[in-house]
Amino acid sequence: MITPAQCRASRAWLRWTLDDLAAKSRVSKATLHNFERETRVPHDRTLADIRRALEEAGVELEFDGAAGIGIRVARPGQPIGG
Repeated sequence: MITPAQCRASRAWLRWTLDDLAAKSRVSKATLHNFERETRVPHDRTLADIRRALEEAGVELEFDGAAGIGIRVARPGQPIGG
């Protein structure tokens, strides 16, 4: 659904702090911190909330593409893949 590395990379690309992602995903900063440090795996619903917030900001998570696992980012105002 989303890996800790994808979460870290997405935040870095968006220049979001943990506080930013916490506010946009409605997931606690502590939960995000533990997920990104790979000390805990959140519930599926929580992972979906994180993914939704990142996708709404223009990040697309890749799992099986030619480049492997990673992220893609749309240019502002352009849909991903367009």
